[in-house]
Amino acid sequence: MAAAKSPAPLRILTAVPVCDGHDSAVTTINIELARHGIEVIYLGYHQSASAIVRAAIQEDVNVVGLSSYNGGHIVFFKEVVDQLKKSGNGDIPVFGGGGGTITQADERVMKRQGTDRIYFAGTPLADMMAEIKRAYARAAKPNAKFKGDRALARAITMAEGGTRPPGAFARSASGTPRSTKKTFVVGVAGPGGAGKSTLIDELTSRFLKNCPGGRIALLANDPSHPDSHGAILGDRVSAIYAQDDRVFFRSLATRGSLTGLSAAAPAAIEILQASGEFDLILVESVGVGQESDPFGIFGGRKLVDATLFVLAPHYGGLIQLQKIALLNGADLVALNKCDHPMAHTAKAEIQARLNQNGKGQILHATTAAKHFDPGVDALFAAIAKLGGLDTVRGGEKACWMASPDA
Repeated sequence: MAAAKSPAPLRILTAVPVCDGHDSAVTTINIELARHGIEVIYLGYHQSASAIVRAAIQEDVNVVGLSSYNGGHIVFFKEVVDQLKKSGNGDIPVFGGGGGTITQADERVMKRQGTDRIYFAGTPLADMMAEIKRAYARAAKPNAKFKGDRALARAITMAEGGTRPPGAFARSASGTPRSTKKTFVVGVAGPGGAGKSTLIDELTSRFLKNCPGGRIALLANDPSHPDSHGAILGDRVSAIYAQDDRVFFRSLATRGSLTGLSAAAPAAIEILQASGEFDLILVESVGVGQESDPFGIFGGRKLVDATLFVLAPHYGGLIQLQKIALLNGADLVALNKCDHPMAHTAKAEIQARLNQNGKGQILHATTAAKHFDPGVDALFAAIAKLGGLDTVRGGEKACWMASPDA
């Protein structure tokens, strides 16, 4: 892997505490952080302390920033700090703000309890950004004390910086994974707005239900801003089921890569495979265009075992379908948002386009925004069959065995 051309961007997890739906302030801060070259992993509002800590560990962030406007901040900030320490990740500091709800007296208590700093209303944004970068920027280094998901996360962070992952997460000299466990890797691509993140979350719920004891990893790629090199990595907002401990979720910024994936995505996939922990890995690309091939299915190094291409009904017409190269080679195709009035026509047009390929491709009609959607059930069953995943149906274990013509 090529060496990094510049220092790795600062990574910050931002979130709003449980029972707090005030997100306008944190949205403003997120945009400002990204404008100053910082990668922001936004978790969303109404978030529990355990969800925040899990995300901070898996994302290997430099710091956690909390925006609290509903009171309860003294107790909540302390709980986040305590959980980080208890899990062996007390090196991740916590800062925050809350407009007029956090007083100077509250700040003194919160600092004694472990909160690093509080920003009050009226603090100039430029001063806040400069202090955050000065206080929390640090180089990622190997740490033998890290275990479990934090060790995986740090290996991926180092790969993002151009450093070969250490120890158990490196590949052997022959290039094969150190683990012999079979891991099925699915690349998920499609235009922006097709609902890829929500569909992946619903597929995650099917995995958790049908593959008890197994683990799933999600790699979500989002674009870096070409001017500031910062990014808002927002796919965790849609990841309801990532709060399960059997789910590993990592956000990756493209950092100038124009392939639809971070340049570190191949290494991240290898790290997850080599860990031997995961039965299924879903890799979501940036919203792709008509000639994109983020997973190398038409030549070069193929990064995944199967590709899922996701469309929404509003793709623009027949001529647009004819231009999309990935429809020629995708193993699985889904028309999402099938509750849209245009879905009936879109199903017919897309299936006709697939029929022209002569590969027996089946169109899966899904509505990922609706829980328990039978179309998502069928799509997961197809993935499980291709990947030979062990699943449980009706209390009996059944193994989907991949066949050459599946």
